[in-house]
Amino acid sequence: MRLTMTPDVKSGSTGSTGVSSSPPVDLSDAGILLFSSEHKLIYMDAHARELSARINLSQSGYSASGVLPPSVTSLSAEIVKGVEARLNANDPTPFEIRRLISDMEHPVLLRGYGFPNGVGTKEGGVLILMEDITPRKEFRSKQAAERFHLTEREVQIVKNLSKGYTNKEIASALSLTEQAVKETMKRIMQKTKTTTRTGILIEILGL
Repeated sequence: MRLTMTPDVKSGSTGSTGVSSSPPVDLSDAGILLFSSEHKLIYMDAHARELSARINLSQSGYSASGVLPPSVTSLSAEIVKGVEARLNANDPTPFEIRRLISDMEHPVLLRGYGFPNGVGTKEGGVLILMEDITPRKEFRSKQAAERFHLTEREVQIVKNLSKGYTNKEIASALSLTEQAVKETMKRIMQKTKTTTRTGILIEILGL
């Protein structure tokens, strides 16, 4: 099953916004969560339960089955507000917000979709797809360097960023000062036309 839309797209924690085409999403590879416009969980499949437990274990130290991670509930709440705003503005356009949870061994990409016209017979709905991106997370330094004109230092910083490292950890790994890492990160954002660390990964890794 594949989902194809042309929504408004927001990437990253507070990242770049804009209108762009969204590639088809293969639902067979994703955990599925469905919420009502009242932010009530309607459906959660087994893969979503597994990924939620993995995120909770990584971020909170526990892996209670069926408990939604804060990153998922906050994304759902944000989309519900977006659905309400579009309903009030009589705008039926679906929209997408992405979040990348990269501070764990197996990063998880969240794709949240808001449907002002609803899902099924209900007015207003939220669909969240959870995907383990480890199989396609490999950073291809040569291609990225050519596409975004990255220097060797910038390539090394992105490699470590893709591992979920903080600026301090990147500085330690590359024997740089933390300030040097921050300045290089700003240049990478300019070259990739992003505004957040998450946005860099989404753009370079093609998420």
